[in-house]
Amino acid sequence: MQSSSPQIRLVAMDVDGTLTDGMVTIHTGGEEQQTFSTKDGAGIKLLPGVGIMPVIISGRSSPATAQRAEELGIDEVVQGVEDKAEAFEKICEYFGVKLEEAAFIGDDLSDLPAMLLAGYSAAPSDAAPEVRAAATFTSDLPGGAGAVRQSIEDMLKRMGVWQDILESLGLPGTPA
Repeated sequence: MQSSSPQIRLVAMDVDGTLTDGMVTIHTGGEEQQTFSTKDGAGIKLLPGVGIMPVIISGRSSPATAQRAEELGIDEVVQGVEDKAEAFEKICEYFGVKLEEAAFIGDDLSDLPAMLLAGYSAAPSDAAPEVRAAATFTSDLPGGAGAVRQSIEDMLKRMGVWQDILESLGLPGTPA
């Protein structure tokens, strides 16, 4: 496959406000509920097929996040992280991925240091203004509503592999 921009080998994603709308419902018994977009899940599932490892890096710890990661086949999940940039660097180093070969998708100020290290970064439309300003790509969709899916598509198009994905799915090509 040809690449017209840096080859991304790893995509790290924040959870609250990125993979979800940022809302957390806590039931009377203390059980937590988060809502994830199936559209984002469909985009994430495309990554391994083109040699890209999906990763979750979250500032909070949540059983719902672990369950969603398992459903999507995301093996590398780091939760309860205070310094996402440090976690991002360590994950990249562990897997032998250069920072310019990694992407980070986030929505808030705690994501910004990791995003600035990445070769590609993306943000939902409702991300903090500073995050949107620094992102390689800003989705026109909010967090938890397909922004991750749209960001993955943009990244794959920039890499020049989107057409290959469509063909592998037996779909006709679309204009760039």
